Amino acid sequence: MNSLMGNRAEPWSKPPFPAQAGVFGMPTTVNNVETLATVPGIIENGAEWYRQWGSEKSPGTKLWCCSGHLVRPGNYELGLGVPLSDIIFDVCGGTPSGKPVKAVIPGGSSTAFLTGDELDCVTTYEGMQEAGSSLGTASPIVMDADTDIVAAMRRIAQFYAHESCGQCVQCREGTQWIVRILQRIEAGDGELRDFDTLYELCEQMTGRTICVLADSVVFPLRSSLDKFRSEYEARMSASLVKAG
Repeated sequence: MNSLMGNRAEPWSKPPFPAQAGVFGMPTTVNNVETLATVPGIIENGAEWYRQWGSEKSPGTKLWCCSGHLVRPGNYELGLGVPLSDIIFDVCGGTPSGKPVKAVIPGGSSTAFLTGDELDCVTTYEGMQEAGSSLGTASPIVMDADTDIVAAMRRIAQFYAHESCGQCVQCREGTQWIVRILQRIEAGDGELRDFDTLYELCEQMTGRTICVLADSVVFPLRSSLDKFRSEYEARMSASLVKAG
């Protein structure tokens, strides 16, 4: 909206919300194309028709943009509530290598990692929260057993560091610090105290910025540290070998 008004592309504090005062101070409705595309069908067929899919709290269908190590990556429209394992293995055919799934980021890169043992979860908004992640943009990124989690997390962090508008200190500085620390760990120069620093950065960046971009890097980072700590430690042990 700032861009539409010729201003710097930065989010602004709320309230007022766009529906109250948006573009040029006028009430503005902001929706994505997927949301708008459901409206004609609901108007023509009724709400109960749309509710034949999904759950009571998460009715309807969802567009799934599936990527990563999959035989059939792509876009699929499915009713909310399909088990995540069905999407990965039945719809998308599993991994091309036939190797086990090590990790999945179920809702796009801004959501928490799930391990390969946590895929029997229900893909509703509430179901994904119960699983410890979130539905997000319904864009699962599948990683097979050969995936380097540290490298994958460093790449995600670089994306968010690049996308930060720089308005909030916690985001502007925090994302850059995360990238530097992950690069050092990936290079085999990390130290155990880096865990404390990364967790502290996560704490300082969560819920303290105007938009949620800072939170978007925290969710995958913190979950990767919790669930794949051994992979980080294996890289850190390399620094001991160098020192020796």
